[in-house]
Amino acid sequence: MSQQGYNKTQVALVKAVVMLCRPLIRLLIEKGITFPLFRELMKELYVEVADKEFSLDDKKPSDSRVFVLTGVHRKDIKRIRQQSDLADVKITSSASLSGEIVARWASMPEYLDEKGAPRQLAKSGKADEASFEQLVSSVSKDVRPKVILEEWLRLGMVSLKGDHVILKKSAFVTNKEFTEMAYYLGHNVHDHLASCVNNIIADQAPMLERSVYYASLTESSVNKLNAIAGKKGDELLQQLNKQAIRFYDADKDKDDANYRIRLGVYWYQAQLDSEPDSGKES
Repeated sequence: MSQQGYNKTQVALVKAVVMLCRPLIRLLIEKGITFPLFRELMKELYVEVADKEFSLDDKKPSDSRVFVLTGVHRKDIKRIRQQSDLADVKITSSASLSGEIVARWASMPEYLDEKGAPRQLAKSGKADEASFEQLVSSVSKDVRPKVILEEWLRLGMVSLKGDHVILKKSAFVTNKEFTEMAYYLGHNVHDHLASCVNNIIADQAPMLERSVYYASLTESSVNKLNAIAGKKGDELLQQLNKQAIRFYDADKDKDDANYRIRLGVYWYQAQLDSEPDSGKES
């Protein structure tokens, strides 16, 4: 990329964007999302973010102001805004509902055995008894427990032992359904990136964003570190989940309960010569 006309801040930012976009572009090409489609999507996002984040006196910026901020042509801005007004539809996913059900199963005392692990649950039972039916109903009464059970059986998340349901995964990892994997990709990476952006441009206290990086390691050492990271990461997430769900139950009906949080743990490994700029971190 030519650096002519850019200041040092912009050059550094563009280099970072190029690096973080490489795995995303690989995924888009793999799944048939072509550049023209991606370009149109980026136009729409530029206009949307300008509308929401760069308003003046709580008023939407004019088409001319959005043009100055984004470089998107006025004709496109007008078209995108008209489409947005007509098609402001939220896409929801069953992933969030399933995640909340599993989180409750893996953290609330009534669903745990003496070792603190999710215990087998009867399919149904009395209203005041812990059962799979009662668990699902405690999260949402808009979906039948039978529907959730059938879907989880299909995904391999649970198994049946007589009239009891056994959770096969302590966390909701969608490794079989691309739609749900994409859902978590968007939400998890969005919040990680939003935390980084906050720490660069916001005046408020920095948010937690840490990593450990080492290069020049053998495959054997990497495998050992991966096992440690997986174990410690699971322990951290389970510990926080148990505390967070208690706070949620106490806070959910309060007038000022208008915050959300996400703590993520990730691991990545690659050979040093397999990627552009690999091994170069300061």
